This record gives sequence, C-alpha cells and structure tokens, in this order.
Amino acid sequence: MRGANFLILVMLLAAAVVAWGVSLYNRLVKKRNHVEDGWSGIDVQLKRRHDLIPNIVNVVKKYAEHEQETLEKVINLRNAARKPHSPSEQSQDEQKLSQALSGLMVQVEAYPDLKANTNFIDLQQQLQKIEDDIQYARRYYNGAVREYNTAVQSFPSNMVANRYGFREAEFFELENPKDAENPEVKF
Repeated sequence: MRGANFLILVMLLAAAVVAWGVSLYNRLVKKRNHVEDGWSGIDVQLKRRHDLIPNIVNVVKKYAEHEQETLEKVINLRNAARKPHSPSEQSQDEQKLSQALSGLMVQVEAYPDLKANTNFIDLQQQLQKIEDDIQYARRYYNGAVREYNTAVQSFPSNMVANRYGFREAEFFELENPKDAENPEVKF
C-alpha cells in the first residue's frame, strides 16, 4: 500500500510539473503574440505614413519647383522605408525619413501660397495624426517586447523559452532622443 501511495504521489508531482511547463509555454506564446500584434500596429501606421507622403510631395511640387532634390530625397527614403525590415533597421530608415520630412516642411515655409492651400493643410493635419498614431503603436509594441523579453530572460520561464526557441525581440527605438519627437510641421 505504501508503494502505491508513493507511486501516486510521484505521478501527481510529475503531472504538476508538466502542467506548470505547459502554463509557462502558453504564457510565452501569448506574450510573443502581443509582440507580433504590436509590430503589426506599427507597420500599419508606417504604411499610412508612407502612403501619405506622395500626396504631400505632389502638392509641394506644384508650388516649389526649386525643391526637386529635396522632394526626390523624401520619395527615395520613403521607398527604402517601405521594404520589410527588422525593428532596428526599420527604426533607422524611419529616422532618416522623418529628418527628410522635417527638412521639407522647413523649406515649405518659403511658400506662403502653399501654407494657405487647403489640400496641403489637410495633408499636414493627417501627417500629424499619423505621427501621433505611430508614437502610440511604438509604445504598445515596446511594452509588449519588454514583457516578453522579461519572461524569456526570467527564471524559470527561461528554461522553457530556451528549450522551445523563444528568442528576445527587438525594441523599436529611435537612436537620437530628438528624433523621438514628432517632426515639427508648422504652417
């Protein structure tokens, strides 16, 4: 009878360890899915931004024929940023694009008719909204990455993570703190 009780106790203990491992695995999967969802949100906002840029460039083209080089630079950077990247590569491309857009907006100051154009004002407001949405999506994504990476690195979930190939995710960060601010778009 004692041997049977001991065997039952060992089986219950083994079942508890398996249930605990399954629970950790499921938690890691859930956190990884939050990271992927967060990246999807950033991707959607960046696509909206990339789709808006040609409209801005076309409106500016009508007024600022001398700024052809700047307009081409913005379009080339936009095209480079549209390619699928890792978060760190995407961040670098988006920083370059933000700087080019900011430069374009500074040059637009020299064109009072353009600053008063209702199409341009509408596009500028859309760009500002998209920049705000990108900031919110980036915060969500980075929060999900932080929670996921903590789970991947923490004991005992790191044992399950290492065993089943869960790897740390990359943050979507801007290297220069000034770049973290929305591009200034004043008219």
